Parts: sequence; C-alpha cells; structure tokens
Amino acid sequence: MAMTDPDAFGAIARRGRSALAWEVLRRDPAYRAAYARLSTSPALDAAADPAFVADWGLHFP
Repeated sequence: MAMTDPDAFGAIARRGRSALAWEVLRRDPAYRAAYARLSTSPALDAAADPAFVADWGLHFP
C-alpha cells in the first residue's frame, strides 16, 4: 500500500488506533450524512443523540 500523505500516517502512528478509527469514520459518506442530519452540532460537554450513538457506536464526551 502506497502512502500518499506521510504526515497523516505519522499523526495516526503517534495517536494510535483511535486516530485511525476516526480517520476511517470521517471519510465514510454514510457517517457524514448522518452527522449532517443532526439537528445541532453536539456541545463539547454533551452526549450525542442516542439514535446516533446506537447507529455508529460512538458518543461525544
């Protein structure tokens, strides 16, 4: 597999599996569409919509 962006690879290597998971997720068109359908962006200190959490298996801190 050819690396086209060594800086991105380095960031993932430094930050671990969660960075890789986020990178894959944020590129998923279905995730992007689901996030766009949220009525508001989640606040930094609030949990995400329960249906969103159930669909994607993640939540916001």
